[in-house]
Amino acid sequence: MQSNQYRDARLSKLEKIKELGIEAWPIKAARTCGISDIVPKYSDPEEWSADRLAQDQIAISIMGRLISLREMGKSVFGHLSENGKKLQAFFRKNDLDDADPKAWELLKLLDLGDFISVTGILMRTKAGELSVRAKTIQFLSKALLPLPEKWHGLQDKEQRYRQRYLDLATNPDVMDTFLRRSRILTEIRREMEAMGYLEVETPMMQPIPGGATARPFITHHNALDIELYMRIAPELYLKRLIVGGFEKVFEINRNFRNEGISQKHNPEFTMLECYAAGQDLRDMMDVTERVFQASARAMGSEALEYGGHEISYAIPFRRMTFKDAISVYGNIERQKLDSPDEIVKVARDHHFQDIDKKSTGALLGELFDHHAEKQLIQPTFITDYPIELSPLTKELPDQPGFVDRFELFVAGMELANAYSELNDPITQLKRFQDQLAEREAGNDEAMQLDMDFILCLEHGFPPCGGLGIGIDRLVMLMTGNQSIRDVILFPLMRPLTHQAQATDE
Repeated sequence: MQSNQYRDARLSKLEKIKELGIEAWPIKAARTCGISDIVPKYSDPEEWSADRLAQDQIAISIMGRLISLREMGKSVFGHLSENGKKLQAFFRKNDLDDADPKAWELLKLLDLGDFISVTGILMRTKAGELSVRAKTIQFLSKALLPLPEKWHGLQDKEQRYRQRYLDLATNPDVMDTFLRRSRILTEIRREMEAMGYLEVETPMMQPIPGGATARPFITHHNALDIELYMRIAPELYLKRLIVGGFEKVFEINRNFRNEGISQKHNPEFTMLECYAAGQDLRDMMDVTERVFQASARAMGSEALEYGGHEISYAIPFRRMTFKDAISVYGNIERQKLDSPDEIVKVARDHHFQDIDKKSTGALLGELFDHHAEKQLIQPTFITDYPIELSPLTKELPDQPGFVDRFELFVAGMELANAYSELNDPITQLKRFQDQLAEREAGNDEAMQLDMDFILCLEHGFPPCGGLGIGIDRLVMLMTGNQSIRDVILFPLMRPLTHQAQATDE
């Protein structure tokens, strides 16, 4: 790391702190409560007036990062920050001298960004601000480099993602997003357990990547000398648990797909996936509605703003078939979508590429992507998908070539995917073989043949509903963020070159 004047000045102060006989890097902080506990509890000035606080003499010890400091003669005011909340500390020389003659000298050696602990009595200033009147200070850590001043030094989005610690330390809105993400996950778990689901864990390294059509990341296990894949979905392992006798299982899982990066895609992402024996697609709609409604309520309302729209998560959500959505939003006669020849003609009218190499189901998928997806603003279940787009799904008995599947769309994004699961091992093997043919033809995202899963199904797999919900996109909706990178603490970034790192420093 290159030296600079700010770092040198702070190192000098650190040496002076040591010369005072103060421990520079203590092992533990004096702390009885968190700032995020104190501020909400005592913030109401009517309930906790200056007189009441003076009478009750509430003693606390808090720790935090020093984010402001101003001197007024023999008094100093500073704010400590923790968990996105801040609390003012009021230092008087006489108060500090009574407990520790070195404390006032220490105060003069503090910089913004330092961590300290303050022990004192809660009070309210003449301006009415909740504060702690300091009796003692404990030095905890010197920030050798300064924080961006009032956020002006960290406007570049890429730098914010690379140095998320500075983003969190200087932007309360960013901290709030991730606190809310945690609340959403807690609420989802609570809702799933209330519906009788058991949380489980399945392998993240798999000998055969399955459960989705995606290009996997490949790794190598040295001791076994085998190639392994980072999971693209937990689906096939969760289904094995249903075969084993569990009734309802869910996993909030990390998946890895070796694909592009965009505002809605990150190669490492989080999903909720669940399976329920004896249930079907309609039951999965109920689960989805409850999860989204509970998440919205955790944010304070069933109607939340996103992208200029007020999105209502009131139950029930809207339902449309795949073909109906293409017809309505593409202004295409509905009956044309029932004829393979007409579908090809419509695709040619839209100048789609490689039409002769694609099935009618794949062409319908392109028509849906082109016309319907961006128009689905309010929560909408799209049902009855072409079989080519869903190789693991049970076929609809009254619609050959189409399967019992839905996707949930909100604000023009796909948020959830569910099936009445295929439980016929013979048909499943045929679907895998079809995928294998696609793979041999050059589609490296097609599924691989998993004979152990087929063996599992041959031991008996009951009717089953399955559901996957993209947690990162759900959090985007609930927190009003337009990019998936804004709801992932450490999104994947291209490494900086040594030259770029030197320039940044």
